[in-house]
Amino acid sequence: MGKDLKGKELGKGFSQRPDGRYEARAKINGVKIDIYDMSLPNLKKTFEMEKARVLRDEKGIRPNLKLKEWYNEWFEKCKSPQLKSDVSRKTYDRKLRNTFIRILGDKRIEEVTQMNIQDAATQLYEVEHYNARSIKEALSVLRECLDIAIVNKILSVNPCRGVTVHEGNEMAKERRVLNHWEQDVFLEEVNDSYYNEPYRILLVTGMRIGEFSGLQWDDIDFEKKVIHIRRSMMTAYLDGKKIMELTTPKTANSYRSIPFFDDTENLFKVWKNKQDLYRQKLGSRWRSDEKFGDLVFTTTMGSPITRYNIVHDLKKVETNIILKESNRAYREGRKPREFGHLHPHCFRHTFATRCFEKGLDPVVVQSIMGHANYSTTLSYTHILEDKTKEEVTKVGKFL
Repeated sequence: MGKDLKGKELGKGFSQRPDGRYEARAKINGVKIDIYDMSLPNLKKTFEMEKARVLRDEKGIRPNLKLKEWYNEWFEKCKSPQLKSDVSRKTYDRKLRNTFIRILGDKRIEEVTQMNIQDAATQLYEVEHYNARSIKEALSVLRECLDIAIVNKILSVNPCRGVTVHEGNEMAKERRVLNHWEQDVFLEEVNDSYYNEPYRILLVTGMRIGEFSGLQWDDIDFEKKVIHIRRSMMTAYLDGKKIMELTTPKTANSYRSIPFFDDTENLFKVWKNKQDLYRQKLGSRWRSDEKFGDLVFTTTMGSPITRYNIVHDLKKVETNIILKESNRAYREGRKPREFGHLHPHCFRHTFATRCFEKGLDPVVVQSIMGHANYSTTLSYTHILEDKTKEEVTKVGKFL
């Protein structure tokens, strides 16, 4: 029992120091508590609150904890250390922070219900026009985050259970595939473009845009006529600054060799000559960076061609194609044919579709595409089925 300066008993853990301050000391499950106050009643009140807080933390009880606070803690301590680079951490973090955390982050975590999350998913899809894939990816991150909250006894059940994301024909919408007319018009439009060979190579290899950006000349085996996928270029903007990092491919299955199709070998050789001409022309002004190695795809200045370069150029190509088709249709007295939106990944989707059109075995296509799951590869056949139905309706009656 502790005593005050006059010898009066104060109770276990309490004492009074020579300077008049009262002290409360305790050790709970290895956690030391040592606090001071000139007022004994105030000290006792604070002491009980501090002991309760330590016990709550030991049991995983976190009163008034907001969803965004838990997400920040989980991401920093659990998820961030698992991710490959600053770019991947920023990209992963953005998936949830800009969606469910933005909408529900200020709610106390124990008050977040399944209906709250379902309403947020509906808002993202129907009001804010996020695509289904982005919502499902964010929902997956949230589910993982709240699973760890259950492990730490903050929640008893994961409110993400039972949440559905509207899909409809979303897969077909997201998997933009150039039909044969669009492909021909596109290739005609870019024929004299600096990016002519890169676009054609994307169409005959099915590479992801990050794999394309990170490809080095040593990865191309002209003797065996294959392209070895060994790395990927991650690009993002961190605090307004563009960051590029070479990292490992997306999954273990992404390490693969893509055989030369069609005119692949000649396309690479033509591109190499074009690249060498620009390198010689610029001399010391060539912007190659040793940390990226001898990259295959570089801009006219020698820097890596990233998805940002491709997106910027595709916007111009798309605009030109639509304008030319409108003018041509006007002259011919007909309605313009529709040309869909272009984005970097559409070349990969188009390649996979062409593989099935040519009758390649799905197992071979899975290997070339680097899909982790066979079901992902087979899902491209659904696109073909939809297109077949569209074509059948155009035929009408055979007899």
